[in-house]
Amino acid sequence: MIGMAREQRLAEIFVEVADSLVEDFDVIDLLQRLSTRCVELLDVSAAGILLVDAHGELQIIAASDEHARLLELFALQHDQGPCVECYRSGTARTNIDLTRPETTTAWPHFADRARETGYVSTHALPLRLRNRVVGALNLFQSAPHRLGDADIALAQALADVATIAILQQRTLEQSHIENSQLATALTSRILVEQVKGVLAERWNTSVDDAFAAFRSYARAHQLRLADLATRIIAGGFDTGSIPAPASAAPATEPAPTAPDDRTR
Repeated sequence: MIGMAREQRLAEIFVEVADSLVEDFDVIDLLQRLSTRCVELLDVSAAGILLVDAHGELQIIAASDEHARLLELFALQHDQGPCVECYRSGTARTNIDLTRPETTTAWPHFADRARETGYVSTHALPLRLRNRVVGALNLFQSAPHRLGDADIALAQALADVATIAILQQRTLEQSHIENSQLATALTSRILVEQVKGVLAERWNTSVDDAFAAFRSYARAHQLRLADLATRIIAGGFDTGSIPAPASAAPATEPAPTAPDDRTR
């Protein structure tokens, strides 16, 4: 997408984001949309958004697809990768060639897993407001082409929008409220991840397709993702009410309505 078409789409996306920033908006759904918009606008293969938790550790909160989510989790498990360094330094790391020996030397586990997933380059941009950094945006490419300065600037603008969505202007100077919001968002994401697994098992389909069906139902019924996930996990919602995706295989027996106690 180039020229006027991309400019028009970009304007539509920022209007979409502005319309979403209302009281008690669904931050997880908004960040999920932003991650998919990054793929749409920047000609990258995948995107992930990570937030720092109360212990100073990065946790993924949104991803354009399941491959990106798994890669990010792997990177964080080994405490390495461009997103980790981007968050710690507050500076962007762009056009990183994952096939170069020096990249493998710097981040051996991350680079190996990224190549196995099909990515050849990556970018990490801070989620920042002035001198405050609350996370990072990670972009992945499966084709070996560089992102130019204009695309990098656009990626940083999308990261800045994500930061504003997370912090909200009303609480930027109230660190205790900010920390509470971040913790709530991360906890909500864990609940959503559990439900994705439940629905994928129930329908014998991919996690991506299960998540798409879950989001579609929530938005159609004006429900927050975290609220619907909480009801499902508590056993107070019949998942049979959610239309199965087209990819779902016929179920042989009912699946449980809630996952076990594991959250990590």
